[in-house]
Amino acid sequence: MAGAFRKLEDLPPVIPVFPLDGALLLPHGALPLNIFEPRYLNMIDDALAGQRVIGMIQTRAGGTPARPELCQTGCLGKITSYAETGDGRYLITLTGVCRFRLTREVQVTTPYRQVAADYLPYAADFAPPGGDDGFDRMIFLNALKAYLDHRGLDIEWEGAREAPGGALVNSLAMALPFEPAEKQALLEAPTMNERRAVLIALLEIDAADEGDDAPRSMQ
Repeated sequence: MAGAFRKLEDLPPVIPVFPLDGALLLPHGALPLNIFEPRYLNMIDDALAGQRVIGMIQTRAGGTPARPELCQTGCLGKITSYAETGDGRYLITLTGVCRFRLTREVQVTTPYRQVAADYLPYAADFAPPGGDDGFDRMIFLNALKAYLDHRGLDIEWEGAREAPGGALVNSLAMALPFEPAEKQALLEAPTMNERRAVLIALLEIDAADEGDDAPRSMQ
C-alpha cells in the first residue's frame, strides 16, 4: 500500500490525470515514467506539493486530438520516487494505490485535466494482490513462453517460477507490449483470477497469430 492511503476515505475525490495510451498501472504495481511535456511537468509539481498522487488513464474514441475522450476506468498512483534531469525532465515512479471510475471531468484552470473519481467499485484493491488460489503455474508459464518466443522476447525465468502468482500476473500485465485495448481489459478485470484468465487468453491468442511475428519492446 502506498503511503498513508489505507482506506477509501483517504483517497482524494478529485484527481489530476495523465492520459497515456499503452501505459498500465495496477494496484501495488510500480510504473516508471519520463515526464517532459510542460503541462505534465506542471502536474507533477502540483502533485508533489500536495498528496503526491495522479491518475493514470487511457483514451477512447471521441473528442478531439487535443482533448480525447477518457476511458471510464483508471488507476490512482502515488509518486514514490522522483528525480530531475539536467534538461528539465522528471523521472518518477508511480506506485498503484486503487483503481477508480471516472464519474465526470472537472472544469479547471490547470493545463492538465482533472476528474472526479469513484473508488468504491474497487475497494478490494487495498488488499494484497494474492492470486495463488487456483493458479496453475505450469499452464501459465507455458503460455508465457509461447508468447515470448513468438515476440522474440525473454524474461528472468527463475523469478517467474518463484514469484507470487498475483505479483507475477500484475508485473507481466504492466510490462508486456499489449495493445491499449488489451491493457484496458487487464485493468478492468474485476478480480486477480479474472485478470489472470484475461492475460493467459492474450498470451495464447498472440502466440497463435502467424500474421505478426515482429518483436516488440517491453515497457
